[in-house]
Amino acid sequence: MPDVITDLPALALDWHRAGRRVAMATVVQTWGSAPRAVGSQLVIDGDGAMEGSVSGGCVEGAVIVEAIDALEDGKPRVLEFGVSDDEAFAVGLACGGEIKVLVEPVGTVLPVPVLEALVAARARATPVAYVTNLETGGGALAGADAYPDRFRLDRSGVEPDGRTFVAIHNPPLRMIIVGAVHIAQPLVQMARACGYAPVLIDPRGAFGSEARFPGETIIDDWPDEALVTLKPDARTAVVTLTHDPKLDDPAIMAALRSEVFYLGCLGSTRTHAKRVARLEEAGFSQQEIGRIHAPVGMDIGGRQPAEIAVSIMAEVIASLRQAK
Repeated sequence: MPDVITDLPALALDWHRAGRRVAMATVVQTWGSAPRAVGSQLVIDGDGAMEGSVSGGCVEGAVIVEAIDALEDGKPRVLEFGVSDDEAFAVGLACGGEIKVLVEPVGTVLPVPVLEALVAARARATPVAYVTNLETGGGALAGADAYPDRFRLDRSGVEPDGRTFVAIHNPPLRMIIVGAVHIAQPLVQMARACGYAPVLIDPRGAFGSEARFPGETIIDDWPDEALVTLKPDARTAVVTLTHDPKLDDPAIMAALRSEVFYLGCLGSTRTHAKRVARLEEAGFSQQEIGRIHAPVGMDIGGRQPAEIAVSIMAEVIASLRQAK
């Protein structure tokens, strides 16, 4: 995946517009226990200033030297490095591996209009792929329909032809949790650990309090109104936990009208049957209602709030990564 700490393409564009010579370095392949995932990036300017990481510190120095050379001759570089066990241990890995890094000078290899379009797509939270030829350089953008499996799995990589590199730029993952109940406390932590930005919705002040959820984003509007504001999309999971139809049902209806990839609802089989009847009366089809995961979570036999949260998180991940 692209770097989630800094918007590195936007930074590269800012540096270029400021008159600095800029190169983008991207991990395109790894073998063994590589320190950074495919798609990780490093931005370098002509003076050796850098942001980001392609190895956690093992090979950055060499990449910077090659990037400065690439800025001088305006040509791409494909660099291969072996990371020793000692170097890997220094950045927290048990053993070493190999890394292949693509270096693209902005303007001569990475076209500025393409970089501008990439930055704009990321700002709009539009899924987009940057596609380039490792042998000749140059690049173009492609939509999610061009590489559906790569987008679903957040998996950048080299295509079977050995020359085409596809860098996936997906919008951030979100989890909207309706009901700041006990289960939500471990669930927000698990969601964040799995790369989701969690948002809690609960109009009941005693539940959605800072004391119970320190540092979390809590919205105290009615769920359907909050969902209108949040605009859930295909990178959003919605989980309803209040067990109160007055709160859950409006959120469920709003989610069913959206493109969320997951909608899970707390409640027994009997509770869900009553929910289905209410949704049918509201005009939802069987196909639409069939999108709901209920009772929420994988059946792992969990009973404690944290165990239920584990089952929910597992089902959310499976829904995203195993979708056909």
